[in-house]
Amino acid sequence: MKLKSLLLALLLLSPAALALNLDEARAEGRVGETLTGYIAPLKQDKETLELVDRINQGRKQQYQTLAQRNNMTTAAVARIAGQKLVERAAAGEYVRGINGQWLQKEQ
Repeated sequence: MKLKSLLLALLLLSPAALALNLDEARAEGRVGETLTGYIAPLKQDKETLELVDRINQGRKQQYQTLAQRNNMTTAAVARIAGQKLVERAAAGEYVRGINGQWLQKEQ
């Protein structure tokens, strides 16, 4: 039951307050999802780097909360979320594969 709750929480996990900015950055190829559960910058401009820091700080807090509730490590929760976020990435968005290379998702 705990795992089911954790997976449901991860599927609902989204930076709602920053969704438009994050969505724009994804669509513009400025950031991409990684299997670590955190976004990474593809562009190195100040605006992108600040967005990445802000989003990743929020995600880390959410992962810590979920980890405490489910008696897991924050890293384990982040890895589960990372896999889901990479799988859910829309066509045209960038994801970092297991080989460390950036790939643009196809339809």
